[in-house]
Amino acid sequence: MAMRRRVTWLTIYAVTMAYVESAVVVYLRAIYYPQGFDFPLALMPLGMMAIEIGREAATLIMLLAVAMLAGTDRWERFLAFCLSFGVWDLFYYAWLWIFIRWPRSLLTWDVLFLIPVPWIAPVLAPVLVSVTLVSASLLLLRLKAQGVRLGFSTSLWALAVIGGLLVLGSFMMDFAGVLRQTMPPPFHWGVFALGLGLSVAALVIGILRLRQPSRPV
Repeated sequence: MAMRRRVTWLTIYAVTMAYVESAVVVYLRAIYYPQGFDFPLALMPLGMMAIEIGREAATLIMLLAVAMLAGTDRWERFLAFCLSFGVWDLFYYAWLWIFIRWPRSLLTWDVLFLIPVPWIAPVLAPVLVSVTLVSASLLLLRLKAQGVRLGFSTSLWALAVIGGLLVLGSFMMDFAGVLRQTMPPPFHWGVFALGLGLSVAALVIGILRLRQPSRPV
């Protein structure tokens, strides 16, 4: 019951924080894209760009801070962060659609992040990542609440990290084009799918081993 209550409030926090985040983006787009957001991108003045990067960093710190308060150990804090990040990202797009009917489709391109370089991808890509984060964190939190001791082997962590790096790489490969104000090339779906697949494979293998305590995890 305590776990469920914390997950509920964590979700409420992430949903409402996504509202604030999407509202800020609506204001920025009204200023820099009065005809509607699209590529090639309009570059912000350096001072405004620095503030925007700081806002993104602050968003991550806020999600991390709440996760640190929501968890009682390293696993719960890690999973709380994954859950809140995923819910925040999904509802960020949900609120944008409610406010301004954007994105037009899941294949609409977006700027996902600016740290350390601009990340760009069709909306479907971060949505898939966020759905995976939310599903995985809820499943592992449920197992932990049932008394399962969480823990993955070094090889599984390595597989998951490699997958994550490939996903991030697919977002950042074409950042130079953003800075040159050109149209993005076709998205690297192959790299993205390989990365997400490796991470999901590591998760599935890890969970199957957790359900067999006689085998080393």
